[in-house]
Amino acid sequence: MFKLLDTVVLNRDVPELGLRTGDLGAIVEVHEPDHFEVEFVAASGRTKAIVTLSSADLRHVSDQDLVAVRSLQHAVG
Repeated sequence: MFKLLDTVVLNRDVPELGLRTGDLGAIVEVHEPDHFEVEFVAASGRTKAIVTLSSADLRHVSDQDLVAVRSLQHAVG
């Protein structure tokens, strides 16, 4: 279903890392049978989080998705 370097969308909030549903990430490692290391970056390109997630936590990007920018300053609190 998912493979290395796929761009994915987060399906749930991960508040301890400041991540929200809808954030975009990239799969940087695949762990069988159903876990993935996903890197989330700021718009500047700096890594904000690398987290292990299952396929239930992710979905593929679709043509119906719109990319947006939000401040991480307000995300963690």
